Amino acid sequence: MMTNAEFKARLVAREPMLGAFIKTPHPIVIEIMARAGFDFLVVDAEHAPFDRGTVDAMTMAGRAEGCPIVVRVPVATADWVLNVLDGGAAGVMVPHVETAAQAKELARAVTYGPGGRGFAGTSRAADYAGRSLKEHLSVARSEVALICQIEDPDGVVNHSDIAEVDGVDALFIGRADLAVSHGLSDFFAPEVAKMTRDILSATGAATGLYCAPTEPLDAHRDAGGSFFVVGSEHTLMQLGGVALVEDFKKRETRADMTMK
Repeated sequence: MMTNAEFKARLVAREPMLGAFIKTPHPIVIEIMARAGFDFLVVDAEHAPFDRGTVDAMTMAGRAEGCPIVVRVPVATADWVLNVLDGGAAGVMVPHVETAAQAKELARAVTYGPGGRGFAGTSRAADYAGRSLKEHLSVARSEVALICQIEDPDGVVNHSDIAEVDGVDALFIGRADLAVSHGLSDFFAPEVAKMTRDILSATGAATGLYCAPTEPLDAHRDAGGSFFVVGSEHTLMQLGGVALVEDFKKRETRADMTMK
């Protein structure tokens, strides 16, 4: 069990944490994956069919299971950020952050105050009016993590400045988009590996990245990474299914050879 505030504190402290992407818009998936023991889960509203209602249901399920939910929003707009945070998400992951100026706007969007996040005291995030306005204002920012995704050439160039922006808690590397945006077709190309190491070593914020379930994490950890999104429920189901099928076929083959 982990509260949103504990997740934020551990993220900022760069404690090692393991999560996974969620691609299926049904809260049962959150319940099952949370029971597996992940430190956090990332609802992928950028690349999977989530709307405000399904994101809300996924967040509610995560809170019930004590598993922090980060939402990767489809676009870096204030309305998406507001909806996600009012629903009680532990963090918002924003794709394609390329400049410090953009990061500053996002930091304002996740924070109450002039030009920032609109206040609603009856939201799930505010315990449905269980907190006073003063109380919620005093703790809200400690319960919200802003994670900026670095996956474009300008983002790579500016990643250190983005990490230094007050309010940016972490950088997340999208290596697939990083490769494609640089005209490459290999997730593990040497150029991508070097950019990844450079970003993971940023000092202004925590750093992390997506990894395949079979990929060793030691090198990324040594480079400075501390939070890892490893696969999704789709890849984990498929890998588990493939392993079962292959084992079954091997046993049947051995049985046939024995009978002969």
